[in-house]
Amino acid sequence: MLQCNDLVKSYRKKNAVNHLSLNLEAGKIYALLGPNGSGKTTLMKMIAGLVKPTAGSILFEGKPVGIASKARIAYMPTEAFFYSYMTGRDAGKYYRDFFKDFHMERYARYLEEMELDPSQKISKMSSGMMAKLKIALTLSRDARLIMLDEPLNGIDLITREKIVEAVTHSFTPGKTFVLSSHLVEELEKIIHHAFFIRNGELVLEGSLDDLHREQGKTIVDLYKEIYA
Repeated sequence: MLQCNDLVKSYRKKNAVNHLSLNLEAGKIYALLGPNGSGKTTLMKMIAGLVKPTAGSILFEGKPVGIASKARIAYMPTEAFFYSYMTGRDAGKYYRDFFKDFHMERYARYLEEMELDPSQKISKMSSGMMAKLKIALTLSRDARLIMLDEPLNGIDLITREKIVEAVTHSFTPGKTFVLSSHLVEELEKIIHHAFFIRNGELVLEGSLDDLHREQGKTIVDLYKEIYA
């Protein structure tokens, strides 16, 4: 589904992503692992077509990422991306105007499941409520590739469980998920494949079964070993 070939993204004299290559297959949930500053967000923004690579190439379904791929790729950033006047209902209408594959009925169901009031102003929501709202919006699209940047960061355990549950329920063989995080334990329960990134470079990758068999360690233990 997606090929990243020898990707480089430079900011001044520093490479945020440094000659990184990876492939994503359809119908899998991938974890993009590494501490803050490792290059995860920069990589995802390049795949989403929001940041242009300094060098290398990205192919989505055999074609370079661009305007066409944005209609098939859903990216949830860490930053808030709403206007201050918006309610939860307004955010849904906003997404519906931009994305043809957005489903208002599905969005309303997610809001109900996550106990979010669609009439509440987003500016009055807590960080946990905001996290659930962003997930609801992103998962209400019928995108082929769904990327969630730090979806579990800075929120309580119960909210994390709701987000993980929403991801697993929305996963189908036709979709591919990429979840970036440094909170590894929750992701190990649901992912099929892990990429470990350090200083913009891919230092280890593999399916969960292969990593367990070849390394003899859990994803959590590998994370501690690589980044300690």
